[in-house]
Amino acid sequence: MEFPANLRYTKDHEWIKIEGDTATVGVTDFAQHELGDIVFVDIDTVGKPLGANEIFGTVEAVKTVSDLYLPVAGTITDVNPALEANPENVNNDPYGSGWMVKMTVDNPSEADGLLDAAAYKQLVGE
Repeated sequence: MEFPANLRYTKDHEWIKIEGDTATVGVTDFAQHELGDIVFVDIDTVGKPLGANEIFGTVEAVKTVSDLYLPVAGTITDVNPALEANPENVNNDPYGSGWMVKMTVDNPSEADGLLDAAAYKQLVGE
């Protein structure tokens, strides 16, 4: 299982990569493994300002549907267009082609309160 050191993580198994006031968000390798085969990603919050830990969409797997939580406050600007036709990208490459949204971050330092790779790895028992 992968735990890239350049990302921050939530206890709800989302990851975030912040570059300036822009961020990319997705679900972790652990999350996609637990969910199983992803069959649909539903995100309809583009342009809506959301707070940290607010639901920004859902991911549907063969076994279950799970909410997706925004790691920090901000506004979603883009949804990964490839996920509509290829939701399995989340399973195959959760930190690359399986990213979910891009967003403008209200306060980039808010990410300092998230888990680093070592803390997330410990959280999931790896």
